[in-house]
Amino acid sequence: MHNYLDFEKPVADLDSQIIELKRIGGDENSLDVSEDIQRLETRSRDALAELYRKLSPWQKTQVARHADRPHCVDYLARLVTDFTPLAGDRYFAEDHAIIAGFGRFRGQSVAVVGQEKGDDTQTRLKHNFGMARPEGYRKAVRVMDMAERFGIPVVTLVDTAGAYPGLGAEERGQAEAIARSTQKCLSLRVPLVALVIGEGGSGGAIAIAAANRVLMLEHAIYSVISPEAGASILWHDSARAKDVAQAMKITAQDLKGFGVIDEIIEEPLGGAHRDPTVTIDRAGDRIAAALADLSPLSGDALRQERREKFLSIGRDLKV
Repeated sequence: MHNYLDFEKPVADLDSQIIELKRIGGDENSLDVSEDIQRLETRSRDALAELYRKLSPWQKTQVARHADRPHCVDYLARLVTDFTPLAGDRYFAEDHAIIAGFGRFRGQSVAVVGQEKGDDTQTRLKHNFGMARPEGYRKAVRVMDMAERFGIPVVTLVDTAGAYPGLGAEERGQAEAIARSTQKCLSLRVPLVALVIGEGGSGGAIAIAAANRVLMLEHAIYSVISPEAGASILWHDSARAKDVAQAMKITAQDLKGFGVIDEIIEEPLGGAHRDPTVTIDRAGDRIAAALADLSPLSGDALRQERREKFLSIGRDLKV
């Protein structure tokens, strides 16, 4: 059984019936229910396809946050071999919310910087739910500096609700650390490809996503603030998060139209969590294609392309 979201209840009901029929059909003296199972499976697939054909921004937000959605560590395990993580920012401490290091992606040396949320209570606490402190962004800068020194392309995996807003993080220069990480992304003289795999929240996301190519999974979200936080600021009512999600245009489809992202990667029917292997392989193909497009460019050309890309966002929009 999948972990069903609230709006998936019609599918959950059908799948429960399928499981019950399979249990009954497993008895030696039971009736043949194979046709009934097949009929219900078809109805379940059709219902799921219909739901995901017209997801609202708030429903996409729920899919992007799904507990079973593949995380940074899953992408590393499948796409990157000989991965060697580097720890610490050489100023204060190690931050487990950001995983950064070097490995080989389809035979090519790459640096990887990714935000990891964790997938159970223990790992979520360890990785601080993917919300990095200043030392996480300073570690990211350290790894990007090293990649640039050795001419190694950088791949980033974005999945965070935002940078950690705690008092200690602010005391240690959270805003400055985010700004320097963003600046480092923009100034790199090696190819930089970013992939939004779940949530892309605020400066905590852009700090590692100011890339030559910004890819985004079909049901991921990318926004200046979380819908709940936006609703709290605008109306002092986080329950109006649905309204904010609609207004902010946070979906991959909207952002592609605005030129904020470059490419949408299709997810399996029902979201990435229903078939993580297919999702990760598709993402790997698009990352490989992006790196191949960028590899012939010089360092100056890469920087100039990145500059033009971000300066052009919103240039032709009519308000």
